[in-house]
Amino acid sequence: MQNEIMSSSRAGSCPSDSPFKIQHLSLAGGSTMDSMIEQLSEYASGLRYEALPREAVHECKRRLIDTLGCATGAFDARPVEIARDIAQRAVGNPPARILGTQEPTTPELAAFANGVAMRYLDFNDATFGKSAGHPSDIFAAVIAAADAARADGRTLITAATLAYEVFCNLAENVMRDQGWDHSVYGVIASAVGAAKVFGLKGEQMANAIALAVIPNMALEQTRTGELSMWKGCAAPNAARNGVFAAELAREGLTGPGEAVEGKWGLWRALGQFRWQPFGGRGVPFRITGTHIKYFPAVIHAQTPITVALELHGKVAADEIEAIAIDTYWVAERYADRRNALWRPATRETADHSIPYCVIAAFLDGGITEASFSNERIADPRIARLLERTTMREDPAYTKAHPDEWRCRIELAGRGGNKQVAEARHFKGHAKRPLSDEEIEKKFQGLARKVLPPGRIRGILRKAWALDELPDVGELLALFDYRLQPGDEVTE
Repeated sequence: MQNEIMSSSRAGSCPSDSPFKIQHLSLAGGSTMDSMIEQLSEYASGLRYEALPREAVHECKRRLIDTLGCATGAFDARPVEIARDIAQRAVGNPPARILGTQEPTTPELAAFANGVAMRYLDFNDATFGKSAGHPSDIFAAVIAAADAARADGRTLITAATLAYEVFCNLAENVMRDQGWDHSVYGVIASAVGAAKVFGLKGEQMANAIALAVIPNMALEQTRTGELSMWKGCAAPNAARNGVFAAELAREGLTGPGEAVEGKWGLWRALGQFRWQPFGGRGVPFRITGTHIKYFPAVIHAQTPITVALELHGKVAADEIEAIAIDTYWVAERYADRRNALWRPATRETADHSIPYCVIAAFLDGGITEASFSNERIADPRIARLLERTTMREDPAYTKAHPDEWRCRIELAGRGGNKQVAEARHFKGHAKRPLSDEEIEKKFQGLARKVLPPGRIRGILRKAWALDELPDVGELLALFDYRLQPGDEVTE
């Protein structure tokens, strides 16, 4: 039964009609893995590419293209440079490459360096259940593992789809605001995805999960107050540690027993939860339901930006007397006007500030990377309008979330000019998805700073044909930002 998909409604047990009989995994040294890890290990070990529906495969390619685009767009950012400089100091055996320079490094440092590039712009996809996160952060881990293993495209797709299952299942089940960063989901998902690429099963897969959980509990303080460069590095660090956990398990290192259900295990930190049915056997794969961002800003700002752009130009910026933003529970984060979100001083804080993003959209008619430049953050017009902005929670909006991401904005201008707009879903939401053409356009817009047009077209062709590639290196080799003979000049 190892090559089948398991999907169970209870952790540690199977439905009465299931062909699976979970055996407790007795590990080297006599320790026993708990039922939560047993169930996840069984599912992960048995998932096959052939079981993935066409929709899941296509949505995986869409998110891969989107995430790689984010990585190209952030190549010159200072945190990305720092991560790349660190990664260049090591050489792996086998190696994985740093995207952009093609320099070899260890798989775990490749995951970190490439992951910081993928994450920095806050432009990659998101999910939200009881808590939120960015499941596409796992691509840093599975790409590095696949590169080192010379894996084919189908292996990468299967591992990424599996890692999405883990990440999103955790976000569905674990309550927000407990003090733990969502990169905790990422390290577990990354370990499972990398272990899948490496071909780990059973005991080895279980050890990879345990080795990801116990050493890597990251704190939510990363995203509190004035945000630092680390905001965009926490998830890549989780990807790095996930790859490392899989490597350790592959070599035979055992992990702590009862890493989830034990006295001091994951349940102690996050509260008790159970896996919801995993994708397969009629259950949709979660990679088909995440939200692909249209704007480079925090997920909670996506609908407010969408609404703000509807109001752009209807009241001149110097005539705005008041801005009222009605939204769901996230408004509670703005109750204290001393919060850094009301006076962002860094790019990392600005792209997490709903009022800042709304005002920038009013001023610029769009939100781009330039919206978060030091010059724009220091713009006195933004400071003036922030003082005139209020955030209010609408209980009806909170009740509807996360099925709906409602926002209503009211502009009050001089002379009684009042303008109102609202929306239920932002562009890029799973219920209002971007088309393939829009995802390609997003990639092209991000990549054109570092890649010539011909290479961009070549990347897109290979990415859409990922399931046909015998070695994912054929795709990754195109992410060389140095001009090569025959390349067209970058526009």
